[in-house]
Order: sequence, then C-alpha cells, then structure tokens
Amino acid sequence: MLHTDARLASVGRLLAEAGRPSFSFEFFPPRSEDEEPILWRAVESLAPLEPDFVSVTYGANGSRRDRTIAATRRIAEAAGGPLTVGHLTCVAQSRHELAEALAAYREAGVTNILAIRGDMPGGGEWEAHPDGLRNATELVRFVKEEGDFCVGVAAFPHPHETSDDASLDAEILAAKVEAGAEFAITQLFFEAEPYAALVERMAGLGCRVPIVAGIMPLTVISQIERFALLSGRDLPADLVGRLRAAGSKEEVRRIGLESAVTLCRDLLALGAPGLQFFTQNRSKATREVLATLRGDVAVG
Repeated sequence: MLHTDARLASVGRLLAEAGRPSFSFEFFPPRSEDEEPILWRAVESLAPLEPDFVSVTYGANGSRRDRTIAATRRIAEAAGGPLTVGHLTCVAQSRHELAEALAAYREAGVTNILAIRGDMPGGGEWEAHPDGLRNATELVRFVKEEGDFCVGVAAFPHPHETSDDASLDAEILAAKVEAGAEFAITQLFFEAEPYAALVERMAGLGCRVPIVAGIMPLTVISQIERFALLSGRDLPADLVGRLRAAGSKEEVRRIGLESAVTLCRDLLALGAPGLQFFTQNRSKATREVLATLRGDVAVG
C-alpha cells in the first residue's frame, strides 16, 4: 500500500523531498463496534490508491481515544501499510494521559503526530485540563520533548471562529512551527483564494512550512450547512446556488465532485504540497476525484 521511499519516513521529510504533491486520507474512529466494518471497508477500498499517509481523528473521551489508537495501530502494523499519522489533542487530558497516548503510538511504530488543541465535547468555551496543556503550541512542544516525533498542526484558510483574525491565526501557526511543527493541514475550505492568502501571510512572517490542503467533496445537498460549520464560513454562494437548483440527487453529486476537482486543480497550480481528503469513512467520492486528477496531473 505504501509507495513512499523508505528514507522519507516522516511527513515533514516527504513534503520537503518527494518532488511532487502528496495525497493522504483522514478517517475517524468508530463510535461503536457496529461501526468498525464501515471504517475498515473504507480503508481497504482506498488502499489500492497508495496514499502517502493516512490518519485517524482523535476522540477526547476515553472510549473514542482508545478506538483512535487501536485503529491507528491496526493501520500502522498492517503489512505494507501506509505511513500513519497519529492525532492528538489537548482536550480533557492531563500531561500524563498525553504521554501515555504518545507511548502507545510509539509502540505501534507511529512517529508522525498531528497535534491540535481540539474543541470541547459538546461545544462551549475552551477549558484546559487542570494538569493539561492550554493550546496547540504547548502540545507541539510537549510532543517534541516526549520523543523523536515529526509533528504536524492545523492551519486555517478562514479565520478561526474564536479570534476571527487571520493575522493572529498566522502568528499562532508560526509559533507552532517555532515550537517544532514541520507541516500543517488546513481546515476544510471550498475556494483556492483563502488558501493562497494563508500561504502569503505565512511567507510574510518568514515561515514557509508546507501547508497541505484539506479537501472534502460535497455529494449530498444536506451537507451544505454541515460543511459550512466545519469550515467556519458559508460555502461559496455560486456553488450553493447551483446545488440548490439541481434537479436530482445525481446532479447534486456531479456538481459537488466537479467543484472538488476544480478546487484541487487550482490548489495544485498554486503549488500546494499535498491534498488531504477527509473521507468520512467513505471511499467513493475520494476515489472519483483522484481518478480525475490522476488523468491530468502528476499526483502520487
């Protein structure tokens, strides 16, 4: 499944040295045993596409956290499996619990970590654990102190909702890089311009960290509001108008996939070092977008 040179064993090195755009997949841990088959069907269906790396999102509570680590371990330990990134958040965890999670990842051979602050379960104002960390910058520093990990972080093409300040977001990303982060993956977005503006802001700060673009094809009309919430901004009005004017579910899906392909092409033309597909534990839309891209762009 893995087709990356063995010497590029970290995502940071891969993005710096691969000489082509990478692509990767994000999965989420099953919420129950009944959801386990859904995850593994998606993993197996996408395996032939030979991603450069994959990751599993991190649940803050105990059961989800355990499932994240178990799923990450299973992927990482599979024969010929892909480079695997372990997610880690500050939410509701002490330093001791964070160290235990890192030890579990290390034991599974996972030495690439995506360190994000995370949001409180159920929403609400952020509150650090009494013996925990306050933000992602502290988490990056903590992970680097715990071992020889390659650390990635989140980036925001649109201003983060807690600040609504793009310049502050750029300064925070630069601080995470200064703390040891080697790459970033963006929050969801639907137009290339905010990504280009983010890269320009970082360059203005003298920070040229590789920023992988986060992609999620919209294929169902009911996803409009949910995706707007995930991205922190309303979807582009012209795209929403076309989707709402569509005469069938099939047309909605076609418009959504075409929009995703166009965005990916625009990002690659801008020099994005990689594309990460948020799969939602499904595979069909990701496979279709990549099939189109591979027909006209040297990806993967």
